[in-house]
Amino acid sequence: MKIYLTAVIKAKEEHRTEVLEVLQNMVSETRKEEANELYTLHQGIEDKNHFIFYEIWKDQEGLTQHNQQPYIQAFGDLVDEKLQEKPQIYLTNII
Repeated sequence: MKIYLTAVIKAKEEHRTEVLEVLQNMVSETRKEEANELYTLHQGIEDKNHFIFYEIWKDQEGLTQHNQQPYIQAFGDLVDEKLQEKPQIYLTNII
């Protein structure tokens, strides 16, 4: 069953450029993954420190493998120091 995921990320203003670079690398690498069907990154218009991922995965196994990739681990290293709060992750189904 497909997995639909939305992630909301809020960078600290002083780290926005660095966080954006890491996020853009995640996009380019993730789009190479076989289980990935869609992986888009959005930036807030009113608050440039807010980023939103919208993702579609073929299945849970593919998402699990994605979360183990080194570029995802590199993002995890930023969370405590460079983000305003932990990312908000929403797993959904189309209804």
